[in-house]
Amino acid sequence: MPTYHDLGYRSLFTYPELVRELVTNFTPFKLFDDVALSCFEAADPAYVSEGLAARQNDIVWRVKIGEQFLYVYILLEFQSGVDRWMALCMQNYVGLLCKNLVKRHQLPPSLLLPLVLPLVFYNGVPHWSPSTDLAALFMDAPAELASFQASQRYVLIDQQRSDAEALEANSTLLALLFRMELSSASEVRNTILPALVTWFNNAPQASLMRSVEVWIECLAKRRSEPASFTFDSAEEITDMGRKYATWAKEFEDIGFQKGNEKGQAEGWAKGRTEGKTEGQLSALRGVLTQLLRKRFGDLPEAAAQRIAAATQADLEQWCQRSLDAPGLDAVFHSEAASA
Repeated sequence: MPTYHDLGYRSLFTYPELVRELVTNFTPFKLFDDVALSCFEAADPAYVSEGLAARQNDIVWRVKIGEQFLYVYILLEFQSGVDRWMALCMQNYVGLLCKNLVKRHQLPPSLLLPLVLPLVFYNGVPHWSPSTDLAALFMDAPAELASFQASQRYVLIDQQRSDAEALEANSTLLALLFRMELSSASEVRNTILPALVTWFNNAPQASLMRSVEVWIECLAKRRSEPASFTFDSAEEITDMGRKYATWAKEFEDIGFQKGNEKGQAEGWAKGRTEGKTEGQLSALRGVLTQLLRKRFGDLPEAAAQRIAAATQADLEQWCQRSLDAPGLDAVFHSEAASA
């Protein structure tokens, strides 16, 4: 099930600007550096094959490089533990992607499968210890069988352990958001929020700005701190700074600040347990309400009542749908919600 932060990042990575920033600034690859945004095209990851469906946190982009397309498969991992079998999972996901392209007759005239860049974007506290190479998960093979074993690798982007100096030297929007998660409350208040305001003043993009506002609100909800944030006024920026100051203790409580690894893991486990309480359920209702208001305006009473009475599973499902639903009907799958 998606959580607040999953939804916030999923919203961000629906913009080609941030996908290009991710692959050009946080991977070693250089072939994307001079690729125009017009060459980035969102692809549909919602394929199903033999009962195995794409994960809700998968994001797929198709990038035209020269005369060929390259697929960027971004797998979001927001969890307290790490997945030993991620390389095996990635092989399945990439295989399903390619099989779906064959089924839909979306291969080039050469009928060759496209290149795929598999990325795992990890936001958890424990260090990511699993191998990024599928070969490491197999037992040693005799020389005559070695060439017949499966092969798959992926690129790990470990956001929690991003280099602080490199982030500070990076003026991109994504780097600023990473710094917001990893910095102290005073640095967020005094440096990063003003830098975000300057970024949007220099590159005004209303839709992207709204998604960043939602991302910040999701970050607030993750700490059980109700917050409604916009970039509209200096007063609200100051108010947001005060809110970040109140989160400083909560950063430590859930192990969000860097420090003792054991303390981080214990804090994260505590956060997950508290996520099942009514307080977290209320926060999730707040996230959904904010998402819907930003997309569709004031909510009708029927929609508000459904949100107030919903279970956690319903709220998470509606949050997922709200990212790209054309209207409230599509979010709730009910005509009554938009009456």
